[in-house]
Amino acid sequence: MQQTMSYILATILVALATISGINMHNSAQVALAQEPLSSPACGQVVHGNVTLTANLDCTGDGLIVGGDSTTINLNGYSINGPGDNSSKVGISVPHSNNVIIQGSGSIRNYQAGILISGSQNTEINRLTFEENKIAVFMTGAIGTTVEQNFIDSNTIGIASHSTIGTQLHANMMTGNDLAGVTLVNTDRSQIDANSIGGSRNGIYLDSQSTKNTILYNNVLKNDIDINNADGLPLNINGNELLKNNCFVSTPSGGCNPQ
Repeated sequence: MQQTMSYILATILVALATISGINMHNSAQVALAQEPLSSPACGQVVHGNVTLTANLDCTGDGLIVGGDSTTINLNGYSINGPGDNSSKVGISVPHSNNVIIQGSGSIRNYQAGILISGSQNTEINRLTFEENKIAVFMTGAIGTTVEQNFIDSNTIGIASHSTIGTQLHANMMTGNDLAGVTLVNTDRSQIDANSIGGSRNGIYLDSQSTKNTILYNNVLKNDIDINNADGLPLNINGNELLKNNCFVSTPSGGCNPQ
């Protein structure tokens, strides 16, 4: 199990190292969408209201958010990348607040499907994420909401690193190899009403993640359904496990099978 945990942490740290230096294009390349923007191009920096009108098949990054209060509507289309071992990102949200990314639509074949770094109050809803290294990756973010997404066949479904106040609600996660959800140095977040299966760890929290609430989730058919820092007593890091439908937790006692 320690080996599995080291794989999880290594996956997150490698992703941080390789994609944290996303190139922010100069202001002349930013699409300042005073009017709604349709048909953005791969690698474009966008700001305002953005709606896809076709699939984006990209050899590099997909879209980069260039300002606060941006809304990206995939409108039923896909953003497809060069592969999950690339250093590329489907949609990047660097230091931009009150951003909404919504579906329907899908993001596939990226190291991170969506990367949120240093941003506040990002909302992600009604999207499909498949075959990414990490489907949704947050680092240094505050108040991110991820809800009603389908997250399948990624290495990690949702990874939260050094974040506060994340809300993960009503997502369906299946077949994400290492973990459905991973919290690393993440505080005061809530994971509720999700369905998570087919992973080595359904939900994993490291020892630096504190005062998080995990409740009313269906976490089934994982090697370990809910893992609090490889068995760290819950009173040490102050996490709460409440009324989760699962069978295997570490420490024991974190499941209430229905």
